[in-house]
Amino acid sequence: MIPGGGQPNMQQLLQQAQKMQQDLARAQEELAATEVEGQAGGGLVTATVSGSGELRGLVIDPKAVDPEDTETLADLVVAAVKAANDNAQQLQQAKLGPLTQGLGGMPGLGF
Repeated sequence: MIPGGGQPNMQQLLQQAQKMQQDLARAQEELAATEVEGQAGGGLVTATVSGSGELRGLVIDPKAVDPEDTETLADLVVAAVKAANDNAQQLQQAKLGPLTQGLGGMPGLGF
């Protein structure tokens, strides 16, 4: 039985919500500081993105550069960035998933 006639303790709920928001903010900061890579063309193009999905770097092996075929190079760049972003999303799910699941039943938190 819940004390107080079945009403949840609002102070306790607010404290839990604040802790969850702090944990979420900390996880988001960690994601922004973490870098992941994606490759294409067997490593001819490597893209580096932050865990939050911001493109931070792009390395193109000179073997991938053919002035007669820039379309293939563009495709490799797009594929490498996509692979890096996919890796960033997996990292986001691993870090934020458990935190945001707990917020689903708490209206007004913006999640």
